[in-house]
Amino acid sequence: MKKHLRSQVAALFLLLPTTTVLLGLPGTALAQPAAPQLRSMQVGSDSGLRAGAQLDFTVEGTPRGQVSLTIRGIPRTLVLKETERGVYTGSYTVRRQDRVEENSQIRATLRVRNRTTAANYTFPAGMGDTSVATAPAGLKIDRFSVAPIDKLEPGAELRFTLNGMAGGVAEFDIPGVVNNVPMREVRPGVYEGAYTIRRLDNLAPSRPVVATLRLGDRAVTSTLTQALLTDAKPPVIRNMSPREGEVVVRSANTSVSGTFDDAGGVGVDPKSVRLMLSGRNVTAETQITPQFFTYRADLAPGRYTMDVTAKDLAGNAVRQAWNFEVTPAVSAAPATVLLQVSSHTNNASVEGSPVVVRGRTAPGAVVDVKVGAVGALAGLFGLNQDLLTQRVQADGNGNFSFSFAPQFPLPGTRYEIQMTAGKDGMTATETRLVLFQK
Repeated sequence: MKKHLRSQVAALFLLLPTTTVLLGLPGTALAQPAAPQLRSMQVGSDSGLRAGAQLDFTVEGTPRGQVSLTIRGIPRTLVLKETERGVYTGSYTVRRQDRVEENSQIRATLRVRNRTTAANYTFPAGMGDTSVATAPAGLKIDRFSVAPIDKLEPGAELRFTLNGMAGGVAEFDIPGVVNNVPMREVRPGVYEGAYTIRRLDNLAPSRPVVATLRLGDRAVTSTLTQALLTDAKPPVIRNMSPREGEVVVRSANTSVSGTFDDAGGVGVDPKSVRLMLSGRNVTAETQITPQFFTYRADLAPGRYTMDVTAKDLAGNAVRQAWNFEVTPAVSAAPATVLLQVSSHTNNASVEGSPVVVRGRTAPGAVVDVKVGAVGALAGLFGLNQDLLTQRVQADGNGNFSFSFAPQFPLPGTRYEIQMTAGKDGMTATETRLVLFQK
């Protein structure tokens, strides 16, 4: 089917490479699993290739690499960011002095460690044609919706409905997964289409789904704003630090933190998170991500209440409040065992395997360690397993270390680490550390 430029709103194109350096490699080199691969490129534009148009690029390839683009007619290199595993995105606004044309070559380069591959792409036919910038009167998409499912898993069927002008040709794309899936007009102006999830699909709830309605040589598009998953379960706030009722010694950098757990859901919306510390809004001073929050400050001695509210992307709300106390620092040696982690900060990201944790306690003290892994690719995979139970002893200087090696170090996996240090004649001390797999 002949392709036409989609509307000026959010057109997406799947581009196939015209050449690639892998074609010049011997067959034995191609078979090496470590060789990086560029699989596809998508480009979108809100106004063709004219000055002021924003070009949006999405490249799929080997994860944990660096992708850069050079485009003939644009005197600068574009660096893309890995926003999902193996998915690199970036945008560029066309300047007046640029000389980019429809036949301008796009060269993508992917570097993973010390290995590099590249592929050449071109803009799709018709992208530089500004004559199709305006859709004909009456051609519009009134609504694009999906019947949410409980879980994104192989064999599950996504059913989409488009309401718009009758007598057209409709289809939808899930960029990076499938393109040009036809939708049948079941009633005048009502189009339906479905897609069954395959085992190897890299389909996450955050993936955009774009519908296109064509009439003749004109087209309009609409991006799905509805969640793919049925999510009626609110997220949970875990691993609060300090814990409920805990007494901590005042320091210049007291940390108040927690993690969000929305396993099986669509994830927490960071913009919805609000933190009140004893009635004072400290949201703007807090580091907030979909996985955790961390507030650091020099808190005066006293009793505090932290009240956290948040919503997931489906609108389900959670609220958690707890109390803790800050006491003045004292010069006398404490009666409890010192226990500090020196290798990582709470809620830090870790790479690779094994993960090594180092800390300091009283000389000769015994540290009991428990490590659990909790991970989720929302709606698709779940992980909850014990990784390590071990007792280690500090050396004469109080230094100790331990390591753990997850079997499947999936990005986003949360490692919950509990450490308890004890020594004869002193009160045991417990601390917790949360790390995230990068």
